[in-house]
Amino acid sequence: MNNELARFNMIEQQIRPWEVLDQNVLSLLGSLKREDFVPASHRTMAFVDTQVPLLEGDAAGPCMLEPKVEARLLQDLQVQRHEKVLEIGAGSGFMAALLAHRAMQVSTLECHPALVHMARENLRRSGLFNVNVVEVSAAEGARGLPGEAPFDVILLSGSVAEVPRTLLQQLKPGGRLAAIVGQRPIMCARLFTRTGETSWSEIDLFDTVAPRLEGFAEPGRFSF
Repeated sequence: MNNELARFNMIEQQIRPWEVLDQNVLSLLGSLKREDFVPASHRTMAFVDTQVPLLEGDAAGPCMLEPKVEARLLQDLQVQRHEKVLEIGAGSGFMAALLAHRAMQVSTLECHPALVHMARENLRRSGLFNVNVVEVSAAEGARGLPGEAPFDVILLSGSVAEVPRTLLQQLKPGGRLAAIVGQRPIMCARLFTRTGETSWSEIDLFDTVAPRLEGFAEPGRFSF
């Protein structure tokens, strides 16, 4: 497969049509080798408009999100070079790599030891040393990193039923948090911005569906 042609087609046929027009984001997606972050068994899916499973035998578990979703999240978060970023759900490390190229420092949390190792190795091979991959339990990951807060940007690289206030409180004033929120089959990517000591604004960005991040609470279910 011609990776450069596939990368070009991914950008022009998948990402641009999804209103990703920030040239800095497009240039980064054109230079960072996504295929280096895909498990060998799924390497042929590196540029396909689909989610890529990361754990062998667990198709419903952690995955790389579709390239267009990653691109929109990166664009809409508007990460700046001086900013400090927290990601929950490191996966293979690709989204952390994108963030690291834009930010000053990235901490990314992961509860699967195999993915912790994968992300660290992928980031090391890519020469990115402003990313810290932190191994946590699922419950710890859902609490963020309060000891290192506040953050300029927080990204949840997966879906949750709702965003915990404890995470929103880890934003600086003006800080942004992006997450995929809702229940199957209806979810949307949502952007929160801290507007005051106890206030946040929110806007819905686009509809999508993603696997759950582990450790986050689900709404109570009624039984009859």
